[in-house]
This record gives sequence, structure tokens and C-alpha cells, in this order.
Amino acid sequence: MADRSTAAVDVAAGGGGEPPTAKAGQATTDGAAQGRETAANDDGTQQSVGSTEAGRPQATPPELHSGHKLARRYRLEECVTRLDGFSSWRAVDEKLRRAVGVHLLPADHPRARSVLSAARSSALLGDPRFVQVLDAVEENDLVYVVHEWLPDATELTALLAAGPLEPHDAYQLVSQVAQAMAAAHREGLAHLRLTPSAVLRTSSGQYRLRGLAVNAALRGISSDTPQRTDTEAIGALLYASLTQRWPYEDDAYGLTGLPKAVGLIAPDQVRAGVHRGLSELAMRALANDGATASRQEPACTTPEELAKAVGEMPRIRPPEPTFATPPAYQRTTYQQGTYGRPPMPPGVTQPLAATPPAPLQSRTGKALKWAVSALLIAALGLGSWQLADALMDRDKSGDSGGTSQTDDSGDKNKPPANGPLKIEGAEEYGGGGALQNPADVGKTYDGNGSTYWRTKSFIGGPKLAPYRKGVGIVYDLGSEQNVSAASIALRYGGDHTTVELYATNSLSPSSSVTSMKQIATGTTTDTSLKAKGKEAVKTRYVLVWLTDVPHAPKDQFSSAGYKQAITDVKFTS
Repeated sequence: MADRSTAAVDVAAGGGGEPPTAKAGQATTDGAAQGRETAANDDGTQQSVGSTEAGRPQATPPELHSGHKLARRYRLEECVTRLDGFSSWRAVDEKLRRAVGVHLLPADHPRARSVLSAARSSALLGDPRFVQVLDAVEENDLVYVVHEWLPDATELTALLAAGPLEPHDAYQLVSQVAQAMAAAHREGLAHLRLTPSAVLRTSSGQYRLRGLAVNAALRGISSDTPQRTDTEAIGALLYASLTQRWPYEDDAYGLTGLPKAVGLIAPDQVRAGVHRGLSELAMRALANDGATASRQEPACTTPEELAKAVGEMPRIRPPEPTFATPPAYQRTTYQQGTYGRPPMPPGVTQPLAATPPAPLQSRTGKALKWAVSALLIAALGLGSWQLADALMDRDKSGDSGGTSQTDDSGDKNKPPANGPLKIEGAEEYGGGGALQNPADVGKTYDGNGSTYWRTKSFIGGPKLAPYRKGVGIVYDLGSEQNVSAASIALRYGGDHTTVELYATNSLSPSSSVTSMKQIATGTTTDTSLKAKGKEAVKTRYVLVWLTDVPHAPKDQFSSAGYKQAITDVKFTS
């Protein structure tokens, strides 16, 4: 099995010798658009096109452009990768009128033969869980591999950028990927480049893998233990799905690595609320030298063993869907009329119910209507006379007094003493992290208690640190004011909410919270919070910074977790 696996990746029949070995972290993702002169490595660095490998110059990639046709059939549309002597394109199969992906490299490239061999071996597998190779051709000094293009699929990289997966989604990921790779290894094929960009989730929720054997051959990646390499890669994917962290010290694929000199720690020690069974499974796949999970179960060194371990776990069910309460049923005019009645047999006359006249159509009702109308007319006349009399008295007093109702300063917008300060605007402040709900910050001072700005649902809490220092909103008071306290109405109660007030220098500060001057702080387990400082601070911009949020159940707008929402904010001097 291992011999055939390496043959599918490394054989270079017809010349070129042994293909050079490259590190897995030095290649771009197949689906991310790159520049024409440089290509982004998986670890975020830039690698120049035409770099050398093992001291040998790379073959120059063919000079192709959008609109170029291969075999009078495949029209190139967009270059998504250009790296290390090869390029990858999104193209159109004009014969079948569908989108396809194409890998291109010169025929004299040192890895051209191994790419062809890997593509043809992958095409013979025919497993629908893999993105299928449709064609592998050498013509006109070019070698190109055509594969499926899934426009409705989303990379795991993009899914993890939004946060860790739910336990059910992570369970489906490791189950489907492990079973697919077990089937591939039974046919002697290895992937050797199972990164988050190689895993796609379709709109139906199924996971598909792209680049089986081909991606490794394009980059010259080989392994003496291909099954163990792929198993550890699946463990890394599961670890990242549970924690939104990469299980090594270096950052990669848009994910933050583990802290330096800490080593590999279990996912449930990295993030609170991680499913215990999935955490142990990730450690069994990653710790190939011996299990480190709490139950001391043996490590999984092949995809077959990992798929078997997943099958032995209790099945994780999807979360229960939530439905909005439908509005009360209203009978339509059509249903209330004669058409809503059951049909009568032929020849039978529909009986007409003897209905009394409408309440106001009788003689007494007509008299009552005239009486009510007269009373309304009289009331309107009396009210108009009193209003006119009041306006005339006001004009007289204004002429005789000769004084103005405004104070000497003429500042009509000045708030009353100890009253709430007027808020002119607001913007969300992320403190270097992702924003929560920037479109709704205006709902925190619109005077409507039913509208609010809310945070995302966090798995760990109540304190958001160390992975998130806090979330908040910066308010603009229009001009410098003395601020000493704030009254904040919240949506969720519980243990517990902590808010800190800071004076900052702009509506979108670039400085960190630690460099700002603190005004006040407060903690509550209720839905109202008052924060009051020892002395007032003169500032125009005030940051309301949430560092602790309570746990709240799932509702119509967000999932269960540690979260908070602000419905109203008032500042006082």
C-alpha cells in the first residue's frame, strides 16, 4: 500500500530523475487568487516565482493569459495560483459548458511526469468524496491537469475564519475526511497535503477533498509514512475546527498557533466548551508517538484506525432548529363570505340566515350617532377658543416683559445639570479583533428599549481573555464634556457582566485600551449596570468596553454561549 502511494506521487517516468522534495508549508492554496509575480505561502509569507529548489533553477511557467484555449476546449478565465514553475486556473469547458480547474506546467518541468502519474492514478479512484480529475494531458510542450470546480462549495479556511465549528459539524468533518482517506489508502493513494484549503464543504453539508496526490506532486512533496502523515493532517484539521487555533507554534492558514514552549495541549484545555470526545480524538490523531488523551487510548496512525475510532464514538446529533412563532391566524374576507361555505347539493336552495340589522342602523343607533357628532363639534370649538386665548395671553406677556427665554450664553443644546449628555454618534471598537455587529451601534442610544447591539456568542467566559481582551463601542459627545458615570441597559442577565469606561482621542482610536485613561468600571448580574468614577474626566469620546459577559441560552438571533447586548447607554457628568 505504501509503495503504490509513493509511486502515485513521486514516479517521474521518462526522465527528470527523482523529483525534489518540498516542504508542505511552501505552497499556495488552489482556490485563493494570487498575484502574477508572487504567490502567498500557506504560512502567509511571499515566495517569488522562479525560485530555486535544492539549488536548481525552476522551469519557467508558460506565458498564458485569460482567454487562452487548451485543446480548443478549455478557455482559461482567471489565474488563482502561480508558484514554483506551475500555475493553476479557473477555466471553462466550452464543450460541456461548465467551470473547471486547470493545473499547468511546462513539459520539461522536473515534476511534470510525477504530476501526470499522480493525476491519472487519482482519476482511476472515482470516489465522489474527492474532487475528480477529468483530464491529464501532455501536448505542445505543456502538461495540464483538468479537475472539477465546485462553485457552491466553501473552503474550510473560510469557515474557520468565522469561528470554530459546532460539535456536530466537527464530527461530520473528521468522520467524512477519515473515511475518504481510508478508501484512498486502500487503493494505494496518499494526499500528503491535507490543509484547510484542501477541504471543501458543499451547500448540502458534505465535505469533499481536492488535490488527492496531485497537489503533493505539483510541489514535490513525498513521505516515507504516507498514512501516518495524512492521519496527523486530519488530526490538525479537527484540532483547528474545535479551537480555531493551529496545533503547532507557527501561525498558518489564517489561524494563530499555540503559545511558544507549551507543546501540544488538548483542545479542551485551549478553549472552554470543547466536546471532550472530539478533543481526545484530535490528540489520538496528532500524538502518533503515543496517546496523550486523558483515557490513555492508543494513538491512531492510519486513516482506517481513525475512521474506526470515530465510529466507536457516540453519535453527535445536530442542534435543534429554532422556529419563530407564527402570527395569529386571520380569516380572510374570502373565507368569511359565502364562498367559504360548503357547496350545497344540486336542487337545494341555500337557506338565508335572518340577521338583525347592524347596531347603528336602527332608529336608536341613528339618534346616538347624531348626539356623538354634536358633542365632538362642541368639544372642537371649545378647544380652539381656549388655544387662541392662550396664544393671545402669551403674546401680551412677551411684549410687556421684553425678555428672552434663552440664557445669556445662547447655548440651547447645553444639557441640564446632572442630566444625560447628548450622544452625536458612535462606532464599534474591536481592539485589534473582529467586529461584532457594527451596523447596530446606533440602536444603543436611539431611545428605544426594544432595539440593541449584541456581541457574538463566545464559548469561553465570563471573562473573554486571553483570546479576546474585550469588545465595545466608542461614543462621540459632540464636544468635550466632563464625564464621570454611565447608566447602561443590558439584554442578558446572569453571572456576570463587567463594563469599563475609557476616555479616548477619536471615534476610531488606533491605540490599545491599556493606553487610554479609565473613567469608571462596574459589574452586574442584572440587566442594568451603573459605572461611576471617583472624579469626572473631560473628553469628547468615551469607550464602553465589555470584558466579561454572562452565559445566555440560544435565541432567535444567536446561538447559546457567553454573550451580551446593549439596549441603551446614557452618560452623566
